[in-house]
Amino acid sequence: MRTTLSKLFTEFLESEQASGIILIFCTAAAIAIANSPFGKTFVDFWHLKVGFATENLVLKYSVEHWINDGLMAIFFLLIGLEIEREIYIGELSDVKNALLPIVAAIGGMAAPALLYFLVNQGTETQAGVGIPMATDIAFALGALALLGSKIPVALKIFLTALAIIDDLGAIIIIALFYVGNFSPLYLAAALGIFVGLLILNRLGARRLIFYLIPGLVMWYAMLQSGIHATIAGVLLAFAIPFARGDENSPSYQLQHFLHKPVAFIIMPLFAFANTGIVLTGDWLAGLTAASSLGIFAGLFVGKPLGIALASLFAVKSGLSRLPSDVSWRHVVGVGFLGGIGFTMSIFITLLAFSNPEIVQSSKIAILLSSLCAGVTGFAILNSQAPAQEK
Repeated sequence: MRTTLSKLFTEFLESEQASGIILIFCTAAAIAIANSPFGKTFVDFWHLKVGFATENLVLKYSVEHWINDGLMAIFFLLIGLEIEREIYIGELSDVKNALLPIVAAIGGMAAPALLYFLVNQGTETQAGVGIPMATDIAFALGALALLGSKIPVALKIFLTALAIIDDLGAIIIIALFYVGNFSPLYLAAALGIFVGLLILNRLGARRLIFYLIPGLVMWYAMLQSGIHATIAGVLLAFAIPFARGDENSPSYQLQHFLHKPVAFIIMPLFAFANTGIVLTGDWLAGLTAASSLGIFAGLFVGKPLGIALASLFAVKSGLSRLPSDVSWRHVVGVGFLGGIGFTMSIFITLLAFSNPEIVQSSKIAILLSSLCAGVTGFAILNSQAPAQEK
């Protein structure tokens, strides 16, 4: 029987695939501009302060900060809505189906973290252990899009579910381990708003405005709490009514509305703001630093190894089953595509390190590791016979 996809999942898949291709161009353009005669102006623009500050309210940050802490909260809101949908009615709603991507994602997070830790243990860059743990869903699905009929739909669903679980793991890691100047009062305020929104949900309030305005206040409280503000986006997603998940659902309506702005505005802006890497004369030397080696080991070796071995364990132990049109070559290929870190890896780099040189070399390592993993995964999957229609 032909594998069927919901309208919303299909839209998500298509937008993420196109976004991945656009991100490649944005990244290349950002690097080219940063190393051109306009480089200083380009880099300085992202550090330009925008906003206002009063005695009781501070909302004046750099353009880069607004993108990474503000617009990326919307990205996390969309991720939260996608996780919620998968749990309620998607691939993660059936335990037998869910266990394969869940176990694969856990293996795909644990192995890279372990390899990075072994390389960086006891050094100043040990805090970057979360960098190689997450998969960039836009780039990974963009690579799959280029393979067309060679890839069964079930593999696209597997990769999407795996990447979503990866993102959830990254969100938890950010919330627990990458905390700035902690403020219990602001955290209590943010969580209080979240609880209030959950109560509102239970009372049957369905208008999005009742959730979005308090959600904006929750974002500010989370920003001031020291826990990364983007977490507010995920909390808001789980507070918004899902109902039956149909086109009348507030969750569906918001997810449908956010797809294209996130894929074609927010993600490209993030790429422009964070990949404008100035390649100085000794940039190659930075690739031999412990953090760079740990990132490469994690993304290029740890990701495919962790995903493949964890998937093998899940199937052989009887916890889950491999879809009928998916082979182990497919799983290994997807494992390498899982090594495309990009967005979340760069995001965690910015949280983990304050030294500009380490940040710079880590970004370069992420880009090169992701490129190697993506090309390898593409080559493996491209060598597979075209998927047969079921």
